[in-house]
Amino acid sequence: MKNTRVLLAKVGLDGHDRGLKLVAHYLMEAGMEVIYLGLRQTPEQVVSAALEEDVDVVGLSFLAGDHLILAPRVLEGLKRSGLEEVMVLVGGIVLERDVPRLEAMGVRKVFLPGTPPGEIVNFIQGAAT
Repeated sequence: MKNTRVLLAKVGLDGHDRGLKLVAHYLMEAGMEVIYLGLRQTPEQVVSAALEEDVDVVGLSFLAGDHLILAPRVLEGLKRSGLEEVMVLVGGIVLERDVPRLEAMGVRKVFLPGTPPGEIVNFIQGAAT
């Protein structure tokens, strides 16, 4: 059985990635392969990397309030590239009222601040089985 491959990225201009690096650490400890794109990625860069790396999950982190603009662009790009089966997760500073909108767009789960990293690991493991 292949390891779950997870692509993590900060899309947009936000320069804070401490939380995403912590999530990456926990995912790797759980045996997942993590590809960390880093800061200031465009939706197109995320889609290109997801295609190239053959990932199962794309995790996007937002702290600057641009999730309703940038997450749909990633979702649309994945769909255009034939990657609609890739699970997209969002984390960070997201207003609770935006969660249903993101999920309606195709985001599988939104993790709000304070979510224990183990909960993210468990969600991905449960969805991958």
